[in-house]
Amino acid sequence: MRKLLNTLYITAPDSYLARDGENVVVRKEDQIAFRIPIHNLESIIMFGYAGASPSFMHLCMERGVSVSFLQENGKYLGSVVGNVKGNVLLRRRQYRMADGPEAVTLASRFVFAKIANSRTVLRRALRDHEESIMSENVVRSSDFLKRYMRRVLASATLDDVRGVEGDAARRYFSSFNELILTDKEHFCMRGRNRRPPLDRVNAMLSFLYALLRTDVQSALETVGLDPAVGFLHRDRPGRQSLALDLMEELRGYMVDRLVLSLINRKQINPKDFLFKENGAVLLKPDLKKELIASWQKRKHEEIRHPFLKEKIALGLLPYAQALLLARYIRGDLDDYPPFLWK
Repeated sequence: MRKLLNTLYITAPDSYLARDGENVVVRKEDQIAFRIPIHNLESIIMFGYAGASPSFMHLCMERGVSVSFLQENGKYLGSVVGNVKGNVLLRRRQYRMADGPEAVTLASRFVFAKIANSRTVLRRALRDHEESIMSENVVRSSDFLKRYMRRVLASATLDDVRGVEGDAARRYFSSFNELILTDKEHFCMRGRNRRPPLDRVNAMLSFLYALLRTDVQSALETVGLDPAVGFLHRDRPGRQSLALDLMEELRGYMVDRLVLSLINRKQINPKDFLFKENGAVLLKPDLKKELIASWQKRKHEEIRHPFLKEKIALGLLPYAQALLLARYIRGDLDDYPPFLWK
């Protein structure tokens, strides 16, 4: 298992990244604000319109450090990476499976784990806060999700899988508000919405999902898979479909429960949001820093991987799942074992 290295997040729009030997230098107003050796980094994520020099980009590509660009609201724009890793035989097999019957099998595994982990979010909340939660509604949603888990494994087509996924997501998010235990006046979710997010909870979910997506995409590149060719999500120019596929099973465990924890521990100030005329809700700079710090802290927590049977940093979970997916596609595993939170 590889070592978890740092991710450098650039949130200030007036930042400029440059190279100084083997170091990445962040400049603000012609002054050096931060410096870090390139070998300590595995990725750099830039929000907004921060600038970068060509020599800095060369350094990142030479050292295999991905540079991802996101809009201020966390919407993913694209990434720059070095030479494609892996071998052509693995990618050819991935492409054939994406067009074959294996696509339904893999898509059902991703969605099964997504539903199972969403159900665990509900059940953990019931276990930990039964007295505070309207348990009847949450229990009912949990029961529905259990049925959807059985349905998705019996799906015969990709449309069937997508249909079950949509039904399960609506049922799950219909109970999400009941998992919020404090300041419900400000932290209330109006279903899942994202383009743009229309409430504070959706704004935080979208922002952290974007961070998860860049981690998953980097993990897929590392093991030699093509992040653009998915099994559940259709091909679309510019879309990293396999990254979207693989992150489905990690959303509830890595992002949803983090957002709930931050709200319920009163770590989020409801004034740290911007409300636009079109209804969009954005995060203020200080809140972005708070979410990034919490995300980084959570990635260093250790978990015991249920399939590999070894302790790993949570931040390596996307890499572990990408590795297992590559092994399945290569034919080393009989089936792909999605991550199931117990």
